[in-house]
Amino acid sequence: MTLAILLVVACALVDADGRVLLAKRPAGKPLAGLWEFPGGKIEPGETPEAALIRELKEELNIEITGKCLAPLSFASHTYPEFHLLMPLYVCRRWDGDIAAQQGQQLAWVRAQKLADYPMPPADEPLKAVLRDLL
Repeated sequence: MTLAILLVVACALVDADGRVLLAKRPAGKPLAGLWEFPGGKIEPGETPEAALIRELKEELNIEITGKCLAPLSFASHTYPEFHLLMPLYVCRRWDGDIAAQQGQQLAWVRAQKLADYPMPPADEPLKAVLRDLL
């Protein structure tokens, strides 16, 4: 059986204190209650950077530019229904005040404390990458 590949993109927003922003998946969504890096699906014909710029505006009401996005790592994980491929970018500069636009809970977390936040299986290996970076 061949699984479809789902392309999504995520961003580790890092504040001046070196903390990373996590968003809690709201009730009613798959993997509800788990924490994740902001981001979302890449639309057909869209680059990962353009998708992140769009998603961060929709989810957090902030403006970022492609030059502020630094590719860091990626996740590749097989779920029962699809295979997820997710590049992870780091962004330390944005315009606007971060505000949840879709009812999601937000938390600024020190890299050493990421292990305390349950995340979807695809995101779990990215915790160590960020801990080593920060």
